[in-house]
Amino acid sequence: MAIESSTLDIKNELLQKTVFSILFSISFAHLLNDLIQAIIPSVYPILKQNYGLTFTQIGLITFAFQLTASVFQPFVGYYTDKYPKPFSQVYGMIFSSLGIISLSYANNLPWIIVSVMLIGLGSAIFHPESARISNMASGGRRGLAQSIFQVGGNLGTAIAPLLVAAIVVPNSQKYILWFLIGSTMGLMIISKIAFWYSDNLKLKLDKKRLFIEQHDLSDKKVKMAIGILLFVIFTKFFYSASLSTYYQFFVIEKFHLSIQQAQYHMFIYLIAYALGTILGGPLGDKFGRKYIIWFSVFGATPFALLLPYANLFWTDMLMIIIGIIISSAFPAIIVYAQELLPKKLGMVSGLFYGFAFGMGALGSALLGILADHTSITFVYQLCSYLPILGIVCYFLPNMKKKKI
Repeated sequence: MAIESSTLDIKNELLQKTVFSILFSISFAHLLNDLIQAIIPSVYPILKQNYGLTFTQIGLITFAFQLTASVFQPFVGYYTDKYPKPFSQVYGMIFSSLGIISLSYANNLPWIIVSVMLIGLGSAIFHPESARISNMASGGRRGLAQSIFQVGGNLGTAIAPLLVAAIVVPNSQKYILWFLIGSTMGLMIISKIAFWYSDNLKLKLDKKRLFIEQHDLSDKKVKMAIGILLFVIFTKFFYSASLSTYYQFFVIEKFHLSIQQAQYHMFIYLIAYALGTILGGPLGDKFGRKYIIWFSVFGATPFALLLPYANLFWTDMLMIIIGIIISSAFPAIIVYAQELLPKKLGMVSGLFYGFAFGMGALGSALLGILADHTSITFVYQLCSYLPILGIVCYFLPNMKKKKI
C-alpha cells in the first residue's frame, strides 16, 4: 500500500507540474507550423503579379486555406477527445510538406487552391492536439501555457514575410521549396513530443482524473458565454483578415512601396502581434480572462479608427499598438472556453481554432470582393469600426472555480 501511495504521489506530481521543456517544444513546433501557413499570404503579391490575379481571387485562396483548416479542426478535436492520437501531428506536418511542394510549382489558380488546402489540412490536424498537449503540460497555469504555445505560432507568422522577402522574392516561386527545411525540423520535434504525450496519457489513465476544474455556471450561462466568445472571434478575426491578407497591398497602394518594403512593414505588425500573445495568457491568469478579452477586443477601437488616415510612420506605430492589444485576447479566449467545457478540451479547442480560421476565410473572401469594387483604403476604413463590437464582452460571466 505504501509503495502504491508513493507511486500515485509521483504521478500526481508529474501531471500537476508545469513542464516547460514540453511547452517550449510545442511552441517551437507551432512556430514552424504557422511559418508554413504564413508563406501563403506572404507570396500573394508574387502570385498576383505572376498570374494576374484579382483581389477577389486572392480572397478565394485565403478562403480555401482557412475554410479547410476551420472545417476539420472541431472534428479532429472531437475525435481525439475520445481516442487520443499522440502521433496525429506527424501526419499533419506531412500534409503541410506536400502543400509546400505543390505551391512551389503551382502556376494557375486551381493548383494554388489545392496547394493551400493541403497546408490547411495539416494545420487542422496540428492545432487541437497541440492545445491539449499545452494544457497537459501547464500544471494548472493554463493562461501561461497557452501564451507560450500561441507566441510560437505568432513568431512563425511574423518571420515568414522576412524569409519570403529574402529567399523567394529575389529568385522565383520554386524557392518556396526551401521551407521544407522547416517542416522537416517540425517532424523531428513533434515526434519527440508525441512520445512524452503517449507516456503522459498512460499516467492519466492510471488515475482517471487527478483533478477537474469545474465552475458554478448553469448550462444556459455556459451556452451564452460560448456564443459571446464566438461573436468576439467573429469581430476579431474578420478585422484581422483585413490586416493579415491585405496589409501589404494597403501600404503598397497608399505609400507606393515595393513588395519587399511592404513585407518588412508587415513584419513590424506581426512581431507586435506575437508580443501581445505573450502578455495575454499570464495577464488572464492574474486579473481574470473576461477582463483581458474585453480590453483586447474593444480596446483596439480608437487606434483602428485612426489607422486608415495615418502617414507611414504613424501607420507602423498604430499597427504595433493594435497588434499588441488585439492579439492578447486569443490565449484568454481559448483558456476561458476550455474552462467552460473542461471535459471537452480537444473539441472546444478545435471549435475555436476552426471558427477563427473560418472567420478569417469569410473575411478575406468578402473583403477581396469589396476591394475589387472599391479600394483597399475603403476596406480599411470600413473594417476600422469592427472592434467596437467587442463591447459585448461585458456580458461574459465571471467563473468561480472549484476542484473536484
